Amino acid sequence: MLSMLTALIRFITFVSIASTAVGQTAYANDFVDPDYILAKNLGNNTESAQASILSWARSLAMGGPWSVMNKTITPPSGDKHDYMSWAPYWWPNCSGVGNTTALTPEQVWTTCNYESRDGQFNPDVRLVNDVGAFQSLSEAVFYNALAWTFGPASEKPTFEVNAVDFLRTWFLDPATSMKPNLNYGQMQRGPDGQVGSHTGVIDLKAMAKVTSAILILRKGGSTAWTTTLDNQMIDWAKTYITWLETAEIAIAEAEATNNHGTFYYNQLAALKVLVNDLPGAKNATNTYFNTLYKAQITANGEQPLEADRTRPYHYHSYNLAAMITNARIDKYADPSSKVWNATTSADATIKSALDFAMTLSASASGEAKYAPELYPNIAAVASVYGDADGKYDKFLRADPQFMSKPYILWNQPFALDEAGGRVQGSTTISSVSTESSSGSSKSTNTSQGNSKGTANGALSGRIGSVWTCASAVAFGALAVFL
Repeated sequence: MLSMLTALIRFITFVSIASTAVGQTAYANDFVDPDYILAKNLGNNTESAQASILSWARSLAMGGPWSVMNKTITPPSGDKHDYMSWAPYWWPNCSGVGNTTALTPEQVWTTCNYESRDGQFNPDVRLVNDVGAFQSLSEAVFYNALAWTFGPASEKPTFEVNAVDFLRTWFLDPATSMKPNLNYGQMQRGPDGQVGSHTGVIDLKAMAKVTSAILILRKGGSTAWTTTLDNQMIDWAKTYITWLETAEIAIAEAEATNNHGTFYYNQLAALKVLVNDLPGAKNATNTYFNTLYKAQITANGEQPLEADRTRPYHYHSYNLAAMITNARIDKYADPSSKVWNATTSADATIKSALDFAMTLSASASGEAKYAPELYPNIAAVASVYGDADGKYDKFLRADPQFMSKPYILWNQPFALDEAGGRVQGSTTISSVSTESSSGSSKSTNTSQGNSKGTANGALSGRIGSVWTCASAVAFGALAVFL
């Protein structure tokens, strides 16, 4: 049994590595203003990004639909409708068990004490797939909803049905739906770890992407996303919001001072938007910016709570994505908001944190592969604060293909004159010519930003079409824990 599991884990790891090389990039979090997308006032500098979105939507859909019912291990509740994941940095220490024969995996999971090793990923967490399945779901729904708005007429029905089908399967269909709680998220395992931990709340951080997709379908008049489905989704979200605001482990996550707390408010605020409670969304983001945010950035732009982690470059980018997403949601909920001017106790802003992060070397901390995680944050900040001296554009040119990345679409105005953003002879992508008032590629927005005319973005992590297809063919929704 152990040898079979070991072989399976090795295969999953191989497929994961292969997918990273050829697949899509899953930005840590995003909230995209649906009004910006549905207005279709897309500059020709976003044509390459649009083409990538269409491609990603097609390939991501190949892995769906996803369901919590696909996992092969049952939660302690005995009900597979309960979401379940294992804490990724916890490892078994079986030295005190006193066994005289080899332990089965199930015995290891329930009898051995588990110890934390920050940043060291325990590969067997991939045997429980709900976190990877939700990640894949959120990406597929997000990109198919986007593709539905501007894709070729012949494919629009497919993109629309994909998004709706995936949402219905994960959240709404009685046979396949997830219960609206995370009672078994990031279980630490062992004799005392058969319940979820507060860190598991972060597993559903991409509810911000899901909300973006639903708003696009709702406000775009999707005939597939019916009023009945929308009302059912609102009911599901309201129940989950109650859990987020009252469950002991959820409250503990809300109080986490690092990226975990930041992502908690991404999730809560987005869900408030989903249920049409804009004042509630504004209250959630206000709470974040008036509490946790105040201590997250020092005067020079450093994020000390992320700098202390074993992968500091990654975590700087990661928390930046969550801060940006909170600001995006705040601005959507309250267009008069001046959230982009919000300062920490040290008088620093989100821009300060980005500028400091740009001075860090990913390779210096052995994180060269994480360098691209910062790129969407750079475009997001540039689209709001402007890029008068062109430093953000220049930094992103380290990636020769950056104008083809999807995040360019919802981080506008930025890089308006970059030729790499245009597709020669494009006939299937809707776009209109946009020129900067200065005639250059530099964005000149004020630090207050604009809500309805500016798109949104963030970053991090990798998933891929090879992995999506392999997981669908080989073992359903068994996916990589990101």
